[in-house]
Amino acid sequence: MNEEEVQLNKRERYKLRQRPYDYFEQFDTLNFESLSESDRYYLQDFGIFTTDFLEDEFTMRLRIPAGRLSAEQFLHMADVAVKYNLQLILTARAGIQLHGLEADNVAQIFKKMNTLGLTTWQSFGDNIRNIVTDVYDGIGIYCEIETYPIIMKMQEYILKNPRYVGMLPRRVSIGISGNRSNVSSFFANDIYFALAQKDGIFGFNVYMGGKNTEVAEDADIFLRQEEVFDFFKAFVEIFFIHGSRFSRSKNRLFYLIESIGLDVLKKFIETEYKKPLKSRGVLLLEKKEFSQSELLKDGSYSFCYQTDFARVSADEIKKISNYAMEHKAEIRIGIDQNIYLIGIKDADVPFESPKLSATVLACAGNLCPYSFWSIKNETVYLPLELISKHRIEVGFSGCAKGCGRHHHTDIGLIGLKTNNFGDTEGGARVFIGAEHSSGSSVGRMLFSMVPLVHLHSLLTLVIITYELSGFKDFEEFSKHVLNTYSEGFLGMWFLANIQTKQSLKLIPNETIYRSEKERFEDEKELLQNLFPELDFLDRMEDSFFKATSALSKKLWTVEGKDPNYKPPIKRVAVR
Repeated sequence: MNEEEVQLNKRERYKLRQRPYDYFEQFDTLNFESLSESDRYYLQDFGIFTTDFLEDEFTMRLRIPAGRLSAEQFLHMADVAVKYNLQLILTARAGIQLHGLEADNVAQIFKKMNTLGLTTWQSFGDNIRNIVTDVYDGIGIYCEIETYPIIMKMQEYILKNPRYVGMLPRRVSIGISGNRSNVSSFFANDIYFALAQKDGIFGFNVYMGGKNTEVAEDADIFLRQEEVFDFFKAFVEIFFIHGSRFSRSKNRLFYLIESIGLDVLKKFIETEYKKPLKSRGVLLLEKKEFSQSELLKDGSYSFCYQTDFARVSADEIKKISNYAMEHKAEIRIGIDQNIYLIGIKDADVPFESPKLSATVLACAGNLCPYSFWSIKNETVYLPLELISKHRIEVGFSGCAKGCGRHHHTDIGLIGLKTNNFGDTEGGARVFIGAEHSSGSSVGRMLFSMVPLVHLHSLLTLVIITYELSGFKDFEEFSKHVLNTYSEGFLGMWFLANIQTKQSLKLIPNETIYRSEKERFEDEKELLQNLFPELDFLDRMEDSFFKATSALSKKLWTVEGKDPNYKPPIKRVAVR
């Protein structure tokens, strides 16, 4: 092994020894009870993986392009889940995961799933992951271009291509929407093809470099509908050639752009694309509040079935599938982890949803090797009725990898372990203020850690503050109020309200500052005027950190039960 190969990360060294595509020839002879480390690495490219602490329990991820599948396929999944006692969850990329497979049945289930017109290939590992679009693609009243044919063309190109199966430097997430308004934002994708118009023609503007902690940036590229596929092929090849294969923490597309610059990347793609790239068109993107039932282009309706935070039982699947077949409706899975029935004759609710989960995105939690917590269960710590009432988007991740897209929602949470506040089982890092629909900014950290038992009262206060603002949309509240203040001020502001049992109205800070020091002094004075009785305020010397740390520990040290504090509304304007 030469010096350069030694510097490659472990996964790249496996790729040099054997391509995943070639490894698959051994699948039928594998002994799943005694897999090697390399076996476990290669199997990820075919949608099979295990956790570090449950090596004998397998998970299988199904790739559902655009979230579309037939009622018959869904029913077959339910039958398999019952037969093998599996748990099913929906993913944040409109896929489906089967949990609880064992060594003696994983191969059978793999073959069964891959003969249903579905596939598990490239649903994990260093691949183009499931390509997503809006759930109302092609049928919604805001749709100008149906993207499903483009998505299928992309998938067919990469799915069993020996050059690319498991061979990319890192995973790539792709979103594309031909809708003027979308249920969910796509700016967290490595590449986002967003509806745009140029010279009277509908097409797509290209955004690149998004990930769970970053928004994709405008690449100043416009593509016609028929040009997207060739551009996609050129991009895949360029990322294959130029993407970093060293540190696993620095080899997403974002870091390639950071390393060589977006202009250089575009030149590489343009050379492979073999024709000049056109500059951006006019982005056609507006925000809309979607209801449980929506009128569609053809006069029929859709129905959004809110899942138990992405968990679905075999009985639920059978109920939904049978209804779809009886009423000739289509089934689609949204990247919001809900199930949509498309083409219903009227707006009546066919059956009740089990949870208020329409705007809450929860990662796999303890079903994933990286999460310590059962995030889906910990949604009990959220003020779900208030969240549902205001259609506030919440992203709840079980670790910093961020599959719950916590940086790309109105309120973001990471469930983490903590002993900073006494005898508590867990806590959550809290983010607010993302302007996610427009891709303007990600959320900022409000608190590095809040014990779970105090999460309900804190988020209730945040939502009450939003209600007092008068804005009809939380994202507008973030833009015009929250994001006019520093993170340190906001953290201290909410703690001071909790300490004094108030809910003061926060109005926009319209002051323009020449320096951070000037801003800090102004915000410090504001807090001292509003909360003169708090002795923690004198700890604010050159930052809010010490005061925030001291007050949060005083308020949130856990003694064993949830205080479930619900602050009264006191309508007092700030500034």
